[in-house]
Amino acid sequence: MSGSIVIKKLGKTYPGSRTPALDKLSLTVKAGEVYGFLGANGAGKSTTIRLLLNFIQPTAGRARIMGLDCVTDSVATKRHIGYLSGDVALWPKVTGNELFAYLGKLQQRDNSEYLAELIHRFEAEPEKRISDLSKGNRQKIGVIQALMHQPDVLILDEPTSGLDPLMQEVFYQTIREASARGAAVFVSSHNLAESQRMCDRVGIIKHGQLIREQLVKGDDNLGGLTFRITLTDPHDVEKLKADRAIKFLSSEGTTALVQPKGSIAETLAVLATCNIQTITTEQLNLEDEFLEYYGDGA
Repeated sequence: MSGSIVIKKLGKTYPGSRTPALDKLSLTVKAGEVYGFLGANGAGKSTTIRLLLNFIQPTAGRARIMGLDCVTDSVATKRHIGYLSGDVALWPKVTGNELFAYLGKLQQRDNSEYLAELIHRFEAEPEKRISDLSKGNRQKIGVIQALMHQPDVLILDEPTSGLDPLMQEVFYQTIREASARGAAVFVSSHNLAESQRMCDRVGIIKHGQLIREQLVKGDDNLGGLTFRITLTDPHDVEKLKADRAIKFLSSEGTTALVQPKGSIAETLAVLATCNIQTITTEQLNLEDEFLEYYGDGA
């Protein structure tokens, strides 16, 4: 499959460890797609990003950005990338303007008009030394430097950390614009509500393995009416799984989640054939989906 980011069976085992930090990861992010990469601390998110940027070397598999190998074509890939680290570390003694001017020379393209727009949009303070800025204002400088050259690929690690709600809205709009012009956006995040709002798809990583990919936009499961049923008889769970008149989502013990395929009345008629202890209605969101796969508390 072609894509702006293509990862195939990528693995990383650190020296002295028998357990891989990343284990046979395969995923693709297409041009114009916003992909959320979700997982607990230590799940392998940062390792993946470091491998994409060739900060560390893989022990298995490969990754490509814009058709270029992330290891053998590392310098060339970076011409296509805008990167924001999870802990923004910028030169403290320079101003934002000096940083932007330096990066502009490295990028060898005239980005002054869009840069000025970003500075205005994010209400940044580029005339100040970075050491004199608050965490939120340093984050704005970090976001702007990643976006300013309108790259083909954006790799962003916790991008809204430190931004107030108003600036988060500005960030979401800017990412939508980048996606609309064809940029592939790879976002590592702990913020599930943000991911559901911003992303087209998400991948959930656990213990170095991609355990779930979930369509966000256009997925009827998320946001749809859901029945949570606790049943008396465990065999009724299997009966619901086999019934084609409803959409069976998941189960844990004798508790099941189902959604209507047709009318609510048809769904209730199916449920009426079971011995039910409790029944509630709710709307699933990405947090429910995430916690289902991190149900062991990891």
